[in-house]
Amino acid sequence: MRDFGVGFKYLLQGQKWVGRHGRWFGFGLLPGLVTLVLYAGALVGLGYGADDLAAWATPFADDWTSPWIGLFRGTLTALVFTFGLFLAVITFTAVTLLVGQPFYESLSEQVDRSEGGEVPESGLPLWRELWISARDSLRVVLRVAFYGVLLFACGFIPVVGQTVVPVLGFCVSGFFLAEELTAVALQRRGVELKERLRMLRGRRLAALGFGVPLTLSFLVPFVAVFLMPGAVAGATLMVRELRGETADDDSEKKDQGRGNLPSTGGDQGVHHLPH
Repeated sequence: MRDFGVGFKYLLQGQKWVGRHGRWFGFGLLPGLVTLVLYAGALVGLGYGADDLAAWATPFADDWTSPWIGLFRGTLTALVFTFGLFLAVITFTAVTLLVGQPFYESLSEQVDRSEGGEVPESGLPLWRELWISARDSLRVVLRVAFYGVLLFACGFIPVVGQTVVPVLGFCVSGFFLAEELTAVALQRRGVELKERLRMLRGRRLAALGFGVPLTLSFLVPFVAVFLMPGAVAGATLMVRELRGETADDDSEKKDQGRGNLPSTGGDQGVHHLPH
């Protein structure tokens, strides 16, 4: 369980990092706020239209007598809205990362720069990075949906379905959430999805320690907005540890922090925001 604590440590360190760099925290809030507004509008629209959708999908019930038609369509309306809310929760991070690709990439680069050593760059044009991010996010969402169907079926098993299955559900969500967040730093390093998954499986408990607490927090979308910048920063710090990346010279970093030496990174490498 020590590795679980390591993952949670990086989650906390990421929040502390953005706390010390307030400008980057504010910068990282923008994509989450945009996505939250879009999702809120979609859910409000779904809430107003779910009953009409249920009526449209069940024309065979038009001749049913009261109260059965009301109970049936009311239940169906609730299920439609619940399913929409579920989709919003599991896709919120992926969409936020896609909307905020340039923002979070710049934030991740700044974390690498603050830790010293090289600042990896993908060298790809923005449209290509967005395409890769969207493609990989879709693959992750499909994997989550597959496991979700299996866990939903297992939920009908007495006792196990009410105890073990929810825990497994949070573990699955946490693992893939950790994958999506570490992808910001790993994509800049040219690491493909299969290799990212293999890397995280090798440190499964660390991935869970990072992703599961975040998943529990992300159940409240407004909280997710404020945690996203720190989550990206923490994921970048964890990637550096997973790949064994260290600063070139710790003493030089300390001198730079005191202002005795010029920064070796300068302002280079941040393409989407002037430093």
